Amino acid sequence: MARTTDGNTALRAAMLAAGIGSNTALRAALERTGRGLGLARYSVSARQVGRWLGPTPPWPRDEHQRVIVECLRMPLSQLGFGGSQPAAGPGPAPVMPPAARPAVPHPVQADGVQPETIGGAFAAITAAHRQMYWSVAPSSLHRSAAEHAVLGEALLGQTSGVARRVLAAALAESLLLVGRIEFFDLRQPDAADGTFVRALHAAGAADDALLGAAILGHSAFVPGWAGRREEMADRMRGARAYARRGGAPAEVRSWLDAVEAECLTRCQDVRGALSVLNHADDLLADVEPAVLPEWFTWFNPVRLAAFRGHTELTAGHFPQARETLTGVLADLGDSDGKQRVVVLADLAAVEARARRPEDACRHLEAALEQLRVTWYAVGMERVREARGLLTEWQDTAAVQVVDDRLYSWPATLSSLQR
Repeated sequence: MARTTDGNTALRAAMLAAGIGSNTALRAALERTGRGLGLARYSVSARQVGRWLGPTPPWPRDEHQRVIVECLRMPLSQLGFGGSQPAAGPGPAPVMPPAARPAVPHPVQADGVQPETIGGAFAAITAAHRQMYWSVAPSSLHRSAAEHAVLGEALLGQTSGVARRVLAAALAESLLLVGRIEFFDLRQPDAADGTFVRALHAAGAADDALLGAAILGHSAFVPGWAGRREEMADRMRGARAYARRGGAPAEVRSWLDAVEAECLTRCQDVRGALSVLNHADDLLADVEPAVLPEWFTWFNPVRLAAFRGHTELTAGHFPQARETLTGVLADLGDSDGKQRVVVLADLAAVEARARRPEDACRHLEAALEQLRVTWYAVGMERVREARGLLTEWQDTAAVQVVDDRLYSWPATLSSLQR
């Protein structure tokens, strides 16, 4: 630890190593990092930065600790801070959905036996899993991410201070990913429900309200898709409360609207769903793009349009649904294979409803080809639903070609094994 009368030379050296050449640049870098961590209201004053760079820098508060470590990629013990570190303790317990029970209890004692770098090391693996989600087979990624989460839960009781906050946030994200795979990719809603509860416990340990909103929003899918409207609505109220406390940007609030609209559609309230989707559109129309948390990778205006297209299809607004979904298909990126399957299947359903079976079969063939590359259980469900609308034409060559692909050996085995 290097502190002299010339100021905090250790922190100054870390700044230079990170390409940060002034107090003002450090302040800007910290605020960018804080927003990237989902701390929408994070700020640091010029006076505070000056104190940290002075000859006797005080120990930063928890929120600042987390941001400094993430920004400079070094533990606080190597950044020249003095004073005594505040005692660590568990974060505030989040309000849980009434029906939810944690599958694995989290440790509450923080022994601090792990090094300060453990949170960053764990978070790096979580970030790698986040990138893998779009291409790695769900069953394979699920095994790796689930074991990673078990390790994180074991480590949580062995950390303290900023390392514990960083670890808890990464653990919450990791468990959110596991729950997403269980619900969307493997269609295991009961398992996902328990995993989301574990994720919420970790977000509480990190005191990360924005992650809490994301987890609760995902948990609302479980009752929503099962038609349990009141339970879904309760979880959505919780998600919005956490979003408000976390200063959620418009994109996150728009996603919560899209989640509720999807659930309302499943509960046969398409009028209510379209109203909520209009509100989601309004949120995105009048704001400048915000710096979003790194983990917020599953939503953008194109995905919002996909939600709308599905609701229009369910409502029987076939021309509108065709236009919306065709636009979504044109705007999807190369990494959006899973979403592409869903959109193609919905377009097939639109054409089947419009009594255009050959067009429907063309979309289903494209969806099945994408599923061969990128498995997605929700996508396969939509494909089967659309195929069910073609019974009237099942003896035609076009439908038989679809059936040959849908019930091929590889496709059948993939459905059972993944």
